[in-house]
Amino acid sequence: MTAVAGLTERKEKQQMEDLYARDLAGVRFRRLCGGYTGDDGEACVELAPIPGSEDAFALRDSKNPDAGTLRFTGAELRAAGMTTI
Repeated sequence: MTAVAGLTERKEKQQMEDLYARDLAGVRFRRLCGGYTGDDGEACVELAPIPGSEDAFALRDSKNPDAGTLRFTGAELRAAGMTTI
């Protein structure tokens, strides 16, 4: 691993850790749906911007919102094909 790659990796790891340190109290999640999954109905997630972060989002299961959140940068979500963020 080059020094530049190592620095980039550490910087990305630090940014991800910071995302999980941010408080989500009071954020408003919006529902995004797509794809029918049979008896379970439509496949949906809920997405909210993370306060204090310029381009980062919390993602949770719309059918089980108390299960917790995953947090991503906008770049990560766009790379995964999510274009409506």
